[in-house]
Amino acid sequence: MYAVQFDRFGPPGVLTVGPFPEPHAGPGQVRIRVRAAGVSPVDAALRAGLTPASQRITLPHVPGVDASGVIDEVGEGVTGAAIGDEVFGAVDVARLGGASAEFAVLRFWAAKPPALSWEEAGAAGTSVETATRALDALGVRAGTVLLAAVVAGGVGNACVQLTVARGARVIGTGRPESHGFIDRLGATPVTYGPGLPGRVGGLGRVDRALDVAGAGSLPELVAIAGTPASVLTLADFAGPELGVRLSLGELGGEPDGRHGLAAAAALAGEGRFRVPLREVFPMTRAAEAHALAAHGPRQGKIALTALPDSGDHR
Repeated sequence: MYAVQFDRFGPPGVLTVGPFPEPHAGPGQVRIRVRAAGVSPVDAALRAGLTPASQRITLPHVPGVDASGVIDEVGEGVTGAAIGDEVFGAVDVARLGGASAEFAVLRFWAAKPPALSWEEAGAAGTSVETATRALDALGVRAGTVLLAAVVAGGVGNACVQLTVARGARVIGTGRPESHGFIDRLGATPVTYGPGLPGRVGGLGRVDRALDVAGAGSLPELVAIAGTPASVLTLADFAGPELGVRLSLGELGGEPDGRHGLAAAAALAGEGRFRVPLREVFPMTRAAEAHALAAHGPRQGKIALTALPDSGDHR
């Protein structure tokens, strides 16, 4: 198959598109012919060798964890999925990547709703799973007031929409230039940074707080929420030192939020969930997509579209 890949860590220019061994669906998995794949800041950091996960992958490596496409292989034990189904989800975590390719093996998935384009669905999987996992862990339900920092990115905007769908209220932090975007998602925007308790104080009570981006705001979030037990971080490894839970999904041995994909798909069909796209590139321009993903402002997702056929991968 063709695939975006890199054989050494470095800047976006290390990415190439060329032949790569096809993956195949194992037990509990499905393989898709990819129609679109997401590109996130995490993908860019992995390619650059800037995360601990970079040391656990085998080179050459196919980047990307989110994808949408059409099932063409069904692994042993899989029920409720068939060849020809249109789905979206995330790649097999054991492969630590592989979505930016002609074929990809999904570890979890849901039916792609007609309301989402291939590109929107292809960029949504892990953001929805992560947001759902966080909201479940915090016990967010109807009537809850959640303070979420920072929400303009993919996980953040999924979190806002899923929180609102639960009947809860969201106060979302972000840069001033992101406030209009945050408001349109359904959250009350406030500027992030030092002095946050003073800016949030006039907005009423806060029941729970979620640190999406690991921007060093945990002490202030604890002060606002009242107790470390009411705060969850997705990205700050100093959280446990403050008594704050750190959620790492399957890597942390905790329940995941994959059930959120079906919920998001249903909400999309009702016009209550969308995947804002920042920009879409063909896979032949994956280096440009990675360069963009590494820099803000991050309002919406970046997606790669599959090549029209597998005949010429140069």
